[in-house]
Amino acid sequence: GSRAAVAAVVLATGACGVADARERSVTAKDTLVIGVNTDQPGVGSRVNGVYEGFDIDIAKEVAARLGVTGAKVTFHGVSSATREPMLSAGVVDLVVASYSVTPERKVKVAFAGPYYVAHQDILVRASDAGIKTVHDLKGKRLCRVPGSLSFPRVRDERGVAALPVAAKGYEDCLNALSAGRLDAVSTDDLILAGLAARAARSGGKLKVVNAPFSDEPYGIGIRKSDADGCEAVNKAITEMYQDGTAPRLLKKWFGPVHLNVTTTVPQFEGCD
Repeated sequence: GSRAAVAAVVLATGACGVADARERSVTAKDTLVIGVNTDQPGVGSRVNGVYEGFDIDIAKEVAARLGVTGAKVTFHGVSSATREPMLSAGVVDLVVASYSVTPERKVKVAFAGPYYVAHQDILVRASDAGIKTVHDLKGKRLCRVPGSLSFPRVRDERGVAALPVAAKGYEDCLNALSAGRLDAVSTDDLILAGLAARAARSGGKLKVVNAPFSDEPYGIGIRKSDADGCEAVNKAITEMYQDGTAPRLLKKWFGPVHLNVTTTVPQFEGCD
């Protein structure tokens, strides 16, 4: 069965020779399975069975520059909990899923990029002039999504006593904010911009405060042993900024909500 196959793959990678490592590199594959988010409008979402968003477009562009296009690129939904195990077991070849590079995660997987450095920011109703910085969230109802670092960043790292309101995910936060059951949503600015754009399409008026208080370098997750693949993906990202593709995609997805985006190639982490 497949479980034995996965075990065999895991064993093989533990003792791979150079030839074996080269065969397993994403640079040598003619099909690619890419792990993506399914519930972040504008970044990575699945709508009527179709994947769309900034991350999805970035993934397609990187794959094309690795020589894989069209139906040979398939997407697989991932979550915060499944990204590392799916990469390690070879279920997905790459992960492009608002995947912030952290020292803890670098122990398990390698990261190409980052392809964008997002920043945690705040989303409020457009009529709300009282929330200008993270400190203004004191005593305010703030969305809390399980498994996300965003609420603890406000309360524990910044020491701001916001009031938690539980939600299943960011779509849920958006509905609660629009309905007045929340005062603010705080997470990565690209995710907030996607939510604001979605609200605008249905007549809702929300705004990103543009008061960033963290750096979230979005890397492309890749198997730890694939140094060649990591370098090749970095080359693809560099080209995308040099030829105007990355700035065009940022404008396509986040232009309508006037987010302050960065259009120069980020400082890479390095493929160690």
